[in-house]
Amino acid sequence: MGRVGFTTTIPVEVLLAAGKEPVDLNNLFIGSDHPQAMVEQAEEAGYPRTTCGWIKGLYTAALTADLEAVIAVMQGDCSNTQALMETLELQGIKVIPFAFPYDRDPQAMRLNLYKLMDYFGVSENRVQKEKQRLDQVRRLCWTWDEMTWKDNQVSGYENHNKLVSTSDFEGNPDRFAAEMERLISQARERQPFTEQVRLAYIGVPPIFTDLYQVLESLGARVVFNEVQRQFSMPYATDDIVEQYIRYTYPYGAFARLEDMKEEIEKRRVQGVIHYTQSFCYRQIEDLIYRQRLGLPFLTLEGDKPGRVDARTRLRLEAFINMLK
Repeated sequence: MGRVGFTTTIPVEVLLAAGKEPVDLNNLFIGSDHPQAMVEQAEEAGYPRTTCGWIKGLYTAALTADLEAVIAVMQGDCSNTQALMETLELQGIKVIPFAFPYDRDPQAMRLNLYKLMDYFGVSENRVQKEKQRLDQVRRLCWTWDEMTWKDNQVSGYENHNKLVSTSDFEGNPDRFAAEMERLISQARERQPFTEQVRLAYIGVPPIFTDLYQVLESLGARVVFNEVQRQFSMPYATDDIVEQYIRYTYPYGAFARLEDMKEEIEKRRVQGVIHYTQSFCYRQIEDLIYRQRLGLPFLTLEGDKPGRVDARTRLRLEAFINMLK
């Protein structure tokens, strides 16, 4: 089975229909034993210091992962992806472009999906069967998410860790489903969490390795992981095009705001943490969320992988104490 990497969530059903192993380069990077060394390797290769740490990590991950190709999301994710792909092509890696239409046009989405299907030589019927299989796995993740905010039996980190993995299902959806069933069963036996502060985490997943643990040590818990939840396609759809049109992350700040507001109200969130990556254009969107969400709001910026630094910890402590 060939391994195919990708730069952010894509219609993974196509890869599975083609008998490929999906590999989210983000998870490969941040889940490695030495993510900082991967960033440094990219810098040694010539990447500027003032480039997003995730991009540098993806570069090294792609070079070291034994992939047959990388699917690059050229529209709907990072503005640096094109340059990343050009440097990978320079190293002989096959690059396959994919795009989410900015205006969420279903016809454009279908066209891009069919181009991907044609590349891998799979039929719509085969892809639809994979969607139905993955829908069952995703439902387990929806249960996991509900156990986070409603039953209060799952920590913010546990929620993040499994929902973020639904981009590639850790390479094996059946094995992933079995693990989720085991984790759900175990969590059902727990006493509910009794934290004082309920938080929303919005923005891309953090490059900090211990952010959720720090928050919980301070008496708070994340009950809404915005982007990670979106990776799990948290809504029932029959049509795969509709599924990826409803998926909010690729379509800008205002597409995401509606989902955020609904979930923040439902989950009784008291404060919002917006994570932004250094040197990322999405930092500009912070002013939109800050104005429109109407809750106490803390913006965190991360650069390279590692533990939460002392200054950030102090800011988190002050924010949580204010909410208490």
